[in-house]
Amino acid sequence: MQVDIATEPTDDFFEPVTLGALELRNRWVMAPMTRAFSPNGVPGMNVRRYYERRARGGVGLIITEGTFVPHAAASNNGNVPNFHGAEALAGWKAVVDAVHAAGSLMVPQLWHVGLIQKRIVSNISLVVAEHPQVSPSGYLGASERVGEAMSIPDIEAVILAFGEAATSARELGFDGIEIHGAHGYLIDQFFWATTNRRSDAFGGDLATRSRFATEVVRECRRRVGPEFPIIFRFSQWKQQDYTARLANSPQELETVLAPLVKAGVDIFHCSQRRYWHPEFPDDSSMSLAGWTRRITGKPSIIVGSVGLDKDLSAAGFAPGAKAGWASLVPLQQMFQRGEFDLVALGRALIGNPEWCELIRSGQIHRIRGYSQDFLGELD
Repeated sequence: MQVDIATEPTDDFFEPVTLGALELRNRWVMAPMTRAFSPNGVPGMNVRRYYERRARGGVGLIITEGTFVPHAAASNNGNVPNFHGAEALAGWKAVVDAVHAAGSLMVPQLWHVGLIQKRIVSNISLVVAEHPQVSPSGYLGASERVGEAMSIPDIEAVILAFGEAATSARELGFDGIEIHGAHGYLIDQFFWATTNRRSDAFGGDLATRSRFATEVVRECRRRVGPEFPIIFRFSQWKQQDYTARLANSPQELETVLAPLVKAGVDIFHCSQRRYWHPEFPDDSSMSLAGWTRRITGKPSIIVGSVGLDKDLSAAGFAPGAKAGWASLVPLQQMFQRGEFDLVALGRALIGNPEWCELIRSGQIHRIRGYSQDFLGELD
């Protein structure tokens, strides 16, 4: 019998689960969402309260918003938190301690924007980076060359910066790290042929374009040891091109992912815009998370419009599901097919810190539909 978790919450997502060193109270994950409420890169009491509320609301694992690694060109926004410097790290120590006290585990998302020089976020206007940005080849998109290619010393410096941030995460008491390799930022710029036009060991075919990501993971693993969990987030789409494809077949996807597993990735966070969409044009209806789990044998996190009450691009909700929380029905079916291990929620948690508890207890009527207005404050 098909279970509709919109009206009859299933226990599947609320049972404890152990994935390596991560012992989680349930399968719900708070996805990383840039909020930009940390002036001068320092997370304050408001950031602590923000994450603590979601922990008290029942999520098993919190992945922080993107935090900048210690490299001068990593940041394009002074209000997004850093993951370096005594003041910022002290702020994060207070955050992770509060989240632990509330019953959730927490990992920082380590981030370098690369050649994404401008970004519009909820509470500020257009921002231009203060430092010259770095990139594989100086290309932001197909024809827009706006910089110079990174030198080998440039590449090595960024790799070391990720490793330093990983060390800080372990020392502060975080439960692992997530490396941001998605959405057209620096690591993804190396993956993508459009922005990586190098002819050396970091460019060329898909395997060599993947080397930068692999070296970042390898350095982080070297710094934190064999047991500290490393999550890697990747996507097909880029913010520069939503139709972009990193891999056009399961075989190409394996070319990207297999070296990352060997380098030390424990869990893959597979970013789709809509979690129920099949990933490849074959006879399978499997998602990106499903293919990743099958190819690598590693746990996967599924994400993409989970729990939203509207499709922000008007592209339609999951087939056969009503708008809103009933769109979670396919999620249950996909879990039963073994496509993923954890489920990441993004915008649904912004207006509903207690979303998980409301779903678990059947209080669907109390969940607020998503509104862009929620982005104007850190609640």
